[in-house]
Amino acid sequence: MRHRLNTWSLVLAGGDGRRLQGLTRNLYGVAVPKQFCSLRGGPSLLQEALQRAATVAPQQRVCAVVAAQHRQWWTAMLGNIADENVIVQPQNRGTAHGVLLPLLRIAARDPDAIVVLLPADHYLRDEPTMAASLQRAAALAAANLDVIYLLGIEPEEADTELGYIVPKSGPRSQPARVLRFIEKPTATRAQALLNQGALWNAFIVAASVRALLGLFDGSFDSTAAAMRCLKGPALDEFYQQLRSIDFSRDVLQGNEAILQVLPVPQCGWSDLGTPQRIALILRRLDVDGIAPVWRANRADHVNFTGHLNLADQYAQLQSNRGGAAARFGRVDLHA
Repeated sequence: MRHRLNTWSLVLAGGDGRRLQGLTRNLYGVAVPKQFCSLRGGPSLLQEALQRAATVAPQQRVCAVVAAQHRQWWTAMLGNIADENVIVQPQNRGTAHGVLLPLLRIAARDPDAIVVLLPADHYLRDEPTMAASLQRAAALAAANLDVIYLLGIEPEEADTELGYIVPKSGPRSQPARVLRFIEKPTATRAQALLNQGALWNAFIVAASVRALLGLFDGSFDSTAAAMRCLKGPALDEFYQQLRSIDFSRDVLQGNEAILQVLPVPQCGWSDLGTPQRIALILRRLDVDGIAPVWRANRADHVNFTGHLNLADQYAQLQSNRGGAAARFGRVDLHA
């Protein structure tokens, strides 16, 4: 596959996965962040996201942002990523800082970069459809350097646990201006949003690195200046002072004038954000008879399995509700 020379992909893998900790505690009671777990054996969600990232950018421009306190989980998984492409945050301070730090690093290496941002906790039934959409979004961003493109998934149902993007009306296959964002609507509101043509917000973004950094101008100026010059212990100390800030809520929202949403055909997408969503996807996989599939063309030294198998964790919770409550914490899997 031919990639544009200045297209970079950035996998966001610094989160703590707090909403899923009731399902991701290992034998020692330690909660493993979900991006380092597999859904049903095989690669972790992080490794699947890296494979996704490689469909839109060459391997030498695939990057991952991770947190220092997760090093025990990501070191082996990132064995085939160049050291300079692994951006380590001293701590997780929200997705806004998790995006800003690696963008500054990429911009220093390639000021003309086109960057595709990908969360590390997604499941997809149809990867080729997403790959085609990622490539189209990168091409649009390269042709329109001042526009930031969001990928919006064509909904399969009125889901109350997801965020929605309401686009300006127009041809369904074309990017459209973003009118507003709606987070976790009621069932009635979710159905109304579908009737209006709203799309699921996948939090996947494509734009020039300059446009993306422009989102941080103003209130993030001092933070960006510090991130550019501080390293080692000085950066660690600086991160201690940062408050957690959300990229979608606190940065993207309010900048709708430069945002466009690109519709993505239904592809079995889910964000795997809660135990309930894990349970839902597992039930659908069982009904559809879909077996776990992953690529075999990998370097032998790379650990290509997740630290936990979420399907096994879920099955254990199901079979031993009482004992699991003590070990994993109480989880209402049918809420």
